[in-house]
Amino acid sequence: MKKSLLLSALAAVGLMSAPTIITRAKTRDVAFPYRMGAGFAGDINRTHPFDVVPGLMNATNPATRYGNALLVDGATSSYRTPLVGDVAVTTIHGILVRPYPTQQSSTSQALGSGVPPTSGIIDVFKAGLIMVNVVGSPLLRGAAFVWAAASGGGHIQGGFEAAATGGSTMAITNAYFNGPPDANGIAELRLFDA
Repeated sequence: MKKSLLLSALAAVGLMSAPTIITRAKTRDVAFPYRMGAGFAGDINRTHPFDVVPGLMNATNPATRYGNALLVDGATSSYRTPLVGDVAVTTIHGILVRPYPTQQSSTSQALGSGVPPTSGIIDVFKAGLIMVNVVGSPLLRGAAFVWAAASGGGHIQGGFEAAATGGSTMAITNAYFNGPPDANGIAELRLFDA
């Protein structure tokens, strides 16, 4: 009882209240002057809806990078990279998916720079949104082209292009770009099942 009376008396005098400290708040805002990386070629960017099926990689004409276009080789029932004679083809049958998770390899590889298998079972992206390497600067809903000539000068056989090049690219009707690329040349591509 005596303790509560003492506290009441001190509170009335103002000795029990917390001292008021006036401070000036400082903000340290952070601005990111560059766009964050979009991802890695061959990564499925949005997980609903999408369609991935297993397939067999053509050992004679395998894809050289994840995120490259694939065509069906009817003679071997396998997936292959587009060739020079395919410039009149207007639909691709899939895109090579970068597998996750993967088993650790005996040699270390930098993230996003893995080399796809040259034979055996692969994952084939059939429909949805996926990240791909692109040469050029596509726009939202921009037309997609695939380099069908031999690799060289920054162009990769089976890789995607933002503009047509006579005799070297395939004009793809079942895909379009979903915006511009990041600083690494990675863009989102919308693919429709052929």
